[in-house]
Amino acid sequence: MKKVIRKIKPILGVYHYFYAFAGALFNGFPSRKIKVYGVTGTNGKTTTVDFTAKILKEAGFKVAAFSSARFEINGKEEPNLYKMTMPGRAVLQKLLKRAVSEGCDIAILEVTSEGIKQFRHKFINFKGVCFTNLSPEHIESHGGFENYKKEKGKLFRDVKGKHFVNIDDENADYFLSFESKEKIYFGIEKKIKEKNGKNIFAKDIKGFIDRVEFELFGENYVLSVPGKFNVYNALCAIAIAKSEGVDSATARKALSKTKVVPGRMEEVVSDPFRVIVDYAVTPVTLEGVYKEIKETYSSDIICVLGACGGGRDKWKRPVLGEVAAKYCKRVIVTNEDPYDEDPEVIIDGIIEGTKRKGEKVVDRREAIRTALESAKKGDTVIVTGKGNEPWMCLANGKKIPWNEKEIIKEELKKVL
Repeated sequence: MKKVIRKIKPILGVYHYFYAFAGALFNGFPSRKIKVYGVTGTNGKTTTVDFTAKILKEAGFKVAAFSSARFEINGKEEPNLYKMTMPGRAVLQKLLKRAVSEGCDIAILEVTSEGIKQFRHKFINFKGVCFTNLSPEHIESHGGFENYKKEKGKLFRDVKGKHFVNIDDENADYFLSFESKEKIYFGIEKKIKEKNGKNIFAKDIKGFIDRVEFELFGENYVLSVPGKFNVYNALCAIAIAKSEGVDSATARKALSKTKVVPGRMEEVVSDPFRVIVDYAVTPVTLEGVYKEIKETYSSDIICVLGACGGGRDKWKRPVLGEVAAKYCKRVIVTNEDPYDEDPEVIIDGIIEGTKRKGEKVVDRREAIRTALESAKKGDTVIVTGKGNEPWMCLANGKKIPWNEKEIIKEELKKVL
């Protein structure tokens, strides 16, 4: 079987490369007529794209933004229903063509390792690329963390323009090693002083229930969404905007008006207890979400979580369970997107990591109701894994409509 796969891979590579070229050719190589910035990394891509778009729009640019949550072209939004962060089949080229026809000046888009692997970033004329952070993800698909990192690195290798790098990430040096026209650092912990003055470092970070505040360039910034981890996303967005000549006052004004990206630390219910949905699907993001809830709300946590099926990243299932058991007083493990796998096998893999603390409730709606029934005033119920996704993916390519937020509201009416 391994020999067969080795023979097929080059053929698939040629196929995907040709498709990328054909898509660009058919759409008239639209990225030559618009400035394009790509955002890659394990976490924070969607929020960074959203923050960047908001700042640039505040500055008067006509903007296109393409993320796992939605597609926006010059103020017109539509949900991303592809269930792919970086859709193939020349979809991105079509979107860029629409952006050009709508008179957009700049496009910002998420770039994934799977997308790079299938050459979806090829024939897009990126002006700059951004690195948010890196932690284990898609390990089985890439054959190890180093291969995953190298796949991300191909974007920086191929783009010789501006490189924006989170200097606090332990993998920063790797992404800084690639040739570029200009390097811009952003972060919190490091204090690297470069002569080019392109460094963006925040300090005095304060987290509140409804906002985050930090100091940058001697000025106070207010980010109108919770989560200290969002400071990194904001810094990356500010860095891109500054490279386009946007001043600090405009960036501050835009970020003060930010709203939570749908499905990212989004509060659905505030009384008699808090209910939050978040897309977190990796151990690092899950732990970040739980920590943020503990620090910001000082509440007990009841969590509902699952893991993606289809053979994806089986390694992380017990790790997700371990993280949930560490931070939550009640852990309810349920279905997410099983694809062709047995949902109970996936759930059992997560429960293994909870050291018998996890409870199995296969039906996701029932799991949500169970969590809501046990919540007391002051608790926080956090449902992770789906965020704002519109589908649940089952066997044989079947997809059923799914709206996590509406289901929470429906089930809450039944238990109050």
